[in-house]
Amino acid sequence: MSGHIIAMWRGQMPLSRAFWTFAVLFGTVMNLVATGLMFAAMAAGVPAGLALLFHFLPLPYNTLALVSVWRSASTYGGPRYLAAAAQLAAAAWFAAMIVL
Repeated sequence: MSGHIIAMWRGQMPLSRAFWTFAVLFGTVMNLVATGLMFAAMAAGVPAGLALLFHFLPLPYNTLALVSVWRSASTYGGPRYLAAAAQLAAAAWFAAMIVL
């Protein structure tokens, strides 16, 4: 597991894997679960600050996924416009996941 995290941080993953698997797939699932926990906590009467904590739990992973895509894109051997599009999409995804 730590090998994947180090490889992600260093941008040593193929861009497609960093973007589609780690950012979009795993990141979205983690954020949906965290948001669901937040809503469940709010419905259970948990203080708002604690409920928000549930919502922001995936933030470190989201940051790791964004860095992974960004760094993997910088070493991508394919067309530069695809690497730039992945960086832009990952940044937009990161912003959306903070809200979602």
